[in-house]
Amino acid sequence: MLQKRNDIRNIAIIAHVDHGKTTLVDELLKQSGTFRSNQVIRERIMDSGDIERERGITILSKNTSVYYDDVKINIVDTPGHADFGGEVERVLKMVNGVVLVVDAFEGAMPQTKFVLKNALALGLPVVVCINKIDRPEARPEEVVDEILELFIELDANDDQLDSPFVFASAKEGKAGLTFEDALKANDMKALFDTIVEHIPAPEGDDEAPLQILVTTIDYNGYVGKIGIGKVENGKVKIGDEVAIVNHHDPDKLDKIKVTKLYEYEGLERIEINEASVGAIVAVTGMPEIHIGDTITSIAHPMPMEYNKISEPTISMTFSVNDSPFAGQEGKFVTSRHLRERLFKELNTDVSLRVEETDVAESYKVSGRGELHLSILIETMRREGYEFQVSRPEVLFRTENGKKLEPMELVTIDVPEEYVGAVIEKLGTRHGEMTNMAPSQDGYTRIEFNIPSRGLIGYRNEFLTDTRGTGIMNTLFNGYEPFKGEISSRTQGSLIAYEAGESITYGLFNAQERGELFIGAGVKVYSGMVVGKHSRGDDIEVNVCKRKQLTNTRAAGSDEALKLTPHINMSLEQCIDFIADDELVEITPQNLRIRKRLLDPIARRKAHRK
Repeated sequence: MLQKRNDIRNIAIIAHVDHGKTTLVDELLKQSGTFRSNQVIRERIMDSGDIERERGITILSKNTSVYYDDVKINIVDTPGHADFGGEVERVLKMVNGVVLVVDAFEGAMPQTKFVLKNALALGLPVVVCINKIDRPEARPEEVVDEILELFIELDANDDQLDSPFVFASAKEGKAGLTFEDALKANDMKALFDTIVEHIPAPEGDDEAPLQILVTTIDYNGYVGKIGIGKVENGKVKIGDEVAIVNHHDPDKLDKIKVTKLYEYEGLERIEINEASVGAIVAVTGMPEIHIGDTITSIAHPMPMEYNKISEPTISMTFSVNDSPFAGQEGKFVTSRHLRERLFKELNTDVSLRVEETDVAESYKVSGRGELHLSILIETMRREGYEFQVSRPEVLFRTENGKKLEPMELVTIDVPEEYVGAVIEKLGTRHGEMTNMAPSQDGYTRIEFNIPSRGLIGYRNEFLTDTRGTGIMNTLFNGYEPFKGEISSRTQGSLIAYEAGESITYGLFNAQERGELFIGAGVKVYSGMVVGKHSRGDDIEVNVCKRKQLTNTRAAGSDEALKLTPHINMSLEQCIDFIADDELVEITPQNLRIRKRLLDPIARRKAHRK
């Protein structure tokens, strides 16, 4: 018989990137008394990874819980970036409702639409939280209308159209049911009350066979894989013999013993002896568990349905570093190290694919987008790995003999004076403009449907073209027939002619040919890319060249040489810049761009072919 767990609410916090989800969770944790009064708490406490904290984005979904009166609210904080959409799709299966956070100034953005569409498709009730009402340019009434239009566009049912709205400033820790109430409020009580009232309590049958759908996998060096999910039916105790089955793999049936069981209390995992319907638990002792598996009873193994995770759209080749500086800066440099690390990542990242290639010591790594893969590269680099990566390539499909390619929906907000430059650039990359309308404060919003290929290498051009004022958001938009060739970058590379150390005199002569990526005193090798040529072809430059000393001196000839400041290339800029015949050498200390073929004669031969 179905029972309701009125003492539990399971919610996911969903939103577009940077609309304040993680800050909102911080405030709910603080106001529920999760922390001691004298505890020092940093901002965005849920973003536990260094890269998450530096970039201000959430990459992995996180679980936490707060108590409000006698109700335990389990909260899942989800990523807002399109490249981590796989995380959002999964965790929604674990909750009974969502809190949709929307910026009171920016309003409905592409990712707002994506996450809301997923929630509505699963029939989940929604509480809309209009956040950042303290911003001077906030326009809450217009944003409410935008969200209601979005509900209608996404075919929301009548209950979903009646979703409650709460106005909040997560930064100031206050919320109210109207804009005016929220400005006067002292706490988040209105949001807590709305969640308890409008998000249904979990239902299930305690007497039925056990069912836990694994929606997240964690990994721990001591206990191995940890399966996280909600108890849908039945009860689970430590020491229970259980079966692992999968809806999409009818032959799978592994028998396992539950060694440890955890629940979330605040930011801690607390060990428990048993759990029943509605609880979100972490289970250890299961070496071969994967996302989408069901932990169930051996006597009545019943798999639960789940959505297959979206397929990757972009791939890169990761290979062992073979440059003249190989092995000098990294801790893990061999093919075995690289292989183990990449396959270990598959334990926790469901949207990633790793395949062996025909070439020894090289692996094809596929992900949801450039950001997805660059985060993995940056993480490995910080762990001490040294390797090299190729230019990203999109993954094509063939259906009914037709070549299909992944498309992206791009939403761009730019000041009016840069609209022409953006339309021109995206037009040459086969972008098709679908909408253009004035936005706020002299900005114009333009929407394009464009092949994913067309966006590789565009982000840096976009920032240059809009003087850093443009905002670009992308969203996967299905597959369409191949759109034809797209011309790649228009500038060639400046290539170091010999090995040595860069010297001001050599750099001064080289900078006349283009823009440099290095300053003086940098070790270089022949075939390393040290800048971009002002023209379309590659050219060799001698940055190690010294000035010839003579006995004669002319007045003014020894004046100090002035170098133009060089460009400090970030990881994303390097990946965006490289051509098909170039690689990025990644070490814990340096990023270097190099030619695949370091020998100039071999390069010329390959170019002729």
